[in-house]
Amino acid sequence: MTDQPDQRETWTAIRKGWRMKCPNCGNGPLLKGYLSVRRECSVCRQELHHHRADDGPAYLTILIVGHLMAPLLHIVFVQFRPEPLVLFTIFAIGCVGLSLYLLPRLKGAMIGFQWARHLHGFAEPG
Repeated sequence: MTDQPDQRETWTAIRKGWRMKCPNCGNGPLLKGYLSVRRECSVCRQELHHHRADDGPAYLTILIVGHLMAPLLHIVFVQFRPEPLVLFTIFAIGCVGLSLYLLPRLKGAMIGFQWARHLHGFAEPG
């Protein structure tokens, strides 16, 4: 008998998490609501409540949105010189929309990574 936990495919779990599905079976929903992690998968009964993504998804969202939008803002400003209010409106909507799209997916991917590597946080009491 070995003390090593079973091997799990990391990239597969990350892809399942990105799709906001259970990293174990890939069918059940990972999140309830917008960002709350389900207690367990409704399909395979894999416990999910102990996974904690904390500030990681928010950090990655800011990193990605900033690195995409900052150069794009510069290019649009230099090439087209739109009115400041138009520029602000377009990029504000773009930043918020991209952030809202990425945040739950990055949280799912991070939880998939934790699941694949057996990185479990502290279990909730009760």
